[in-house]
Amino acid sequence: MDALSGTRYHRDPVIPDRIQHALRSHTRKTAFLLGVLFCAASTAIASQDAPADTTDTATDDAAGAVVVTDGQAASANNDQLGNVFDSIGSVFEATPRWAWLVLFLCILGGLIAGKVVQTALRGGGAKLRKKQREFAGVALEDAASPVSLALLTLGITFGMFSIVMPPELVPYYQNIIKFLYILAIGWFLFNLVDLIDLVLNRQVEKTKSKLAMQIAPLIRKALRIFIVIVFSLLVAQNVFGVNISAWLAGLGIAGLAISLAAQDSIKNLFGSITVLLDKPFAVGDRIQFSGADGFVEEIGFRSTRIRTFTGHLVTVPNMKFIDGTIENVSARSFIRRMMDVTITYDTPPDKIREAVQIIKDLLSAEDLAHPFRIDERPPRVYFNEFNADSLNISVAYWYFLDAEAGRDWWGYLEHGEQFNHKLFEAFSEAGIDFAFPTQTLYLAGDPDRQLSVRLLGDPSAQAERS
Repeated sequence: MDALSGTRYHRDPVIPDRIQHALRSHTRKTAFLLGVLFCAASTAIASQDAPADTTDTATDDAAGAVVVTDGQAASANNDQLGNVFDSIGSVFEATPRWAWLVLFLCILGGLIAGKVVQTALRGGGAKLRKKQREFAGVALEDAASPVSLALLTLGITFGMFSIVMPPELVPYYQNIIKFLYILAIGWFLFNLVDLIDLVLNRQVEKTKSKLAMQIAPLIRKALRIFIVIVFSLLVAQNVFGVNISAWLAGLGIAGLAISLAAQDSIKNLFGSITVLLDKPFAVGDRIQFSGADGFVEEIGFRSTRIRTFTGHLVTVPNMKFIDGTIENVSARSFIRRMMDVTITYDTPPDKIREAVQIIKDLLSAEDLAHPFRIDERPPRVYFNEFNADSLNISVAYWYFLDAEAGRDWWGYLEHGEQFNHKLFEAFSEAGIDFAFPTQTLYLAGDPDRQLSVRLLGDPSAQAERS
């Protein structure tokens, strides 16, 4: 049953089913297209033939002006429409039958060519997608239907060359053809949003963020709505001759008012998009931002929630992330430990060298060196300073993180504790004392540091002075 004409089709056993289906499809498309052309022509006629001024005007009779009423304007408009429809009737009278056959064949040829090209483009797109060339494949599939419409419009254009058309109908016909071509281009741009959607979906798969899952469909819909609005304005101005300047001015004022009223919300939305695209952090990361140090629990449209180590929940507006400095602690690949090992000033030189060598041997041992990358960042140990109350040995090593191997922050702390124990035990066995801020007092009863006292009248003291 044809949905447009109500005609029931019977299967012909001679003609294959595929060909019969194609003929029925092309017949329906041709009837639908003719209906669209008729409606577009009526709309164009009604919009372009309307008088410029239909309001009542009263002028001085002495000046010879004519007073036009609303009824007279409506009557004039109806007369113009009647003349145009009379011209359409003259087309059927002046055009020979073979010309209509040529028009039908051109439309049918455009439909068939469009169908063939559409099938070829979709097949090529499917093959490219199988070869992991998704962008090229999606672009071909998006162009399939618009190219089919463009070929159909081209067939109509060639077919209309044989139709005898009065001059007053030529502008309407040209506007309709222009409308179809613009529709094909707008349709293609509308479909190309799939490429942007493909990029966004890949980002969503990488980040696995709830915010990304919510924003991606909104961006796709916003782009398509924008294309539809631009296409409608373009058709209204270039096809139907509507002055869109007043519309644009009204939209500009309304948009300005909305943007001023919701500027903070818009900033937060752009901040959310920045977090999504730039990916400075993700849910679960530990970050430091604006005095807050904690783990990201949720990234919303307006704000981001951070759970601090004290258990507090800090809410940060997303617009602050646009020009703020974010420190992503979870994104670090290693942790550097800088420490100063201090020993006493009475340590002999050979013991100082031994202390440096002990630290180097500990850091090169297998049980402590497994989280290091010796070729990339070897540990550094130097006797570098004479402090006020100690001799200083500077130690630096880099603990590389690996979640699969269990090398995280807590593993780093355990590694540091193990190194400290081994260092303390090694220094104790070597007789090397750790230094700490002290003041040395020399007492008379100290056997290690004896105090020498002599009287001023002692002859030995006088002899030493002389």
